[in-house]
Order: sequence, then structure tokens, then C-alpha cells
Amino acid sequence: MSETEKISEVFEELAGSKISKKFIDHRKIFLWGAVTDESAKDIVGKLLYLEMSDPGKEITFYINSPGGVVTSGLTIYDTMKMITSPVHTVCMGLAASMGSVLLAAGVKGKRSIWPNGKVMIHQPSIGGQIVAPATDLQIHAEEILKTRARLNQILAEACGHPVEKLEEDTDRDYYMDADEAIKYGIVDSLATKIEFPKTSN
Repeated sequence: MSETEKISEVFEELAGSKISKKFIDHRKIFLWGAVTDESAKDIVGKLLYLEMSDPGKEITFYINSPGGVVTSGLTIYDTMKMITSPVHTVCMGLAASMGSVLLAAGVKGKRSIWPNGKVMIHQPSIGGQIVAPATDLQIHAEEILKTRARLNQILAEACGHPVEKLEEDTDRDYYMDADEAIKYGIVDSLATKIEFPKTSN
């Protein structure tokens, strides 16, 4: 890497950190990409920091995610539910799989979607190739069924549907556009503008 490229990278990092701080100052956090241990660590840390700095004040959580690791996502979910600060969730782009669960987890009446946003719900899956004895495979299968039941319960409560409907709808990939997501109850409204509080220079 040349000296010019190194300097450019430093400036980009500084600009990025200033932007991130500005968003945190306005109590806005983002999930941009897959739900992983690393992204969950970042989001949970920000949620707890904002709760500690001003308990009970609204946090806006923007989501554009294809989903990811269920255990990491449920860590974010539990944090959202345990803090006193109400979390307003916003789908920008795509909220799929675990991303849709986090979207639905926002405070009812405070969950929105951008005009071209998409939501997708489905059942969890086991990634990669599992090499294990038959008894261990059975344990994995039972565990994923428990996870599926828990996620269906969360979505059913969030959307106001019976669990049986979620069991049916999540049997395959179930896509919704903005209007369909509102009708389904996974979000409450269509976002038409972005608002930031005015600050003095």
C-alpha cells in the first residue's frame, strides 16, 4: 500500500467514526449486513450504552439484513426487550430471516418500512455440512425444531397472528413488499421521510 493510500484510509476511518458518533448522538443504530457474533456485539453494546446514557429515551434501529446466526440475533432481541428505552425499528432494503424477527421486535406502533423495503420470513436452517453420529444428528434436529417454534412464537406475538399461521407461512421463504408487510403486521407504517433533530452549529 502506497503512502497516499494509507493517508486516504486514515481519513476514511476518521470520517466513518465521526459519522457513527453523530448517529449515536441522535440515538440511531444500524444493522447493515448479516447477523453475526460481531454485529450482535456492536449492536448490543450500543443499545446498552444508549440505555445507560439516557434510560427510557427512544432508540431508532435501522435494519438492512439477510439474516444470519439465530443465537446472535436472539441476543439482540433480548436486549431490545429488556432495556427501558423503546426501540423504533425501520426496514431499509431487506429484513429477512433473523432480520425480520428483529424488525418485528420493535415497539408496536413504532415499526416502519421504507417504500421499496422487503421482508422475508422462513424457518431456520442448519448451515454447512454436519459430520456426527446419528444420535448427535437427532439432537441437532430436535434443537432446530425448538428454535423454529420459538421464532414462530415471537413473530406470532409481534404480528398478532396465531402460531399456526406462522408455522404455515414460514414453511417456505415468504416474501412481502412494504404494503404486504404492513398488512401482515410485521411493521406498522410506511416511512416517507427521515427526520433528525435540529442542532445548533
